[in-house]
Amino acid sequence: MTWLADLTLRIREGSGLAHKRDIARVMQHLPRHAGAEIVVGDDCAAIPDADGYLLLASEGYLNDFVASQSWFAGYCGVMVNVSDIYAMGGRPIAVVDAIWSNGENQAKPILDGLATAAQVYGVPVVGGHTNLRNDAPQLSVAILGRSKRLLSSFAAKPEQILLAAIDLRGQFREPYLWWDASTVAPPERLRQDLELLPTLAETDLCASAKDISNAGVIGTLLMLLECSDLGGLIDINAIPRPANIDLERWLRCFPSYGFVLSVDAVDCVAVIELFKQRGIACAAIGKTDDSRRLRLKGGDEEQLLWDLNREALIGCGPKRQG
Repeated sequence: MTWLADLTLRIREGSGLAHKRDIARVMQHLPRHAGAEIVVGDDCAAIPDADGYLLLASEGYLNDFVASQSWFAGYCGVMVNVSDIYAMGGRPIAVVDAIWSNGENQAKPILDGLATAAQVYGVPVVGGHTNLRNDAPQLSVAILGRSKRLLSSFAAKPEQILLAAIDLRGQFREPYLWWDASTVAPPERLRQDLELLPTLAETDLCASAKDISNAGVIGTLLMLLECSDLGGLIDINAIPRPANIDLERWLRCFPSYGFVLSVDAVDCVAVIELFKQRGIACAAIGKTDDSRRLRLKGGDEEQLLWDLNREALIGCGPKRQG
């Protein structure tokens, strides 16, 4: 087996894609609403409202993560939700949290992390649910935002250029696959960096984007392609990466500030330059096509990662919508 075949197999069978496959199982049980204007599968539900959209999303966290990384779990409750709003061309309005713990002392670091991130990103926590009489700590956070123009996983088109924009000014929170470019960064810089996404939407430079999740950059691209009923070819060596960081670890990590975008070729230089001006690495890493197959390229070799003609990943493609 070649190195690329081995890497492709490990990404395909890794925990990042395994968690996303669970979405398809859940989708089988959700009712379809024929003719509904709200598609399912984006980073947020986009609800038409006046001359724009209300954006609604939520995140829940694994119990062992909340127990072992309590402060950071609380911080992520805001950070990850905020990224989902911006990934769709929006701006956050407010968050609510649901927290369970075995007493106040166990809840405190979670709430401290939540409060810190709320201040950093300028998003108020306006309510939620509290239970301090549970046998273990648990956390879920929801967010409301608004956008004038959408960036959507359903809006990519064939023959567009795939870009990855990632903030490399961070470090791994060892020993995990979490690249932290947020907790030690200046808050004003973080907020202005995120403003690039609604700017792209409102200036018609981009219509399709997605926040890089725990599925990593490859898994996130696969979800975007599935929603747009597309395939593509990705050059893994073109993905922006910090010096001296292992390629496989980087491809599988959650980068805290990272987005994939599908952009018309004529607009690529302008989009890359906007990120570059903010000190964020952005590069063309591939191209979309109508094959519904995602292939990875490394040097002169190509490997098939996923064939959406044979198997869905999240089960949220156009055929699933009403």
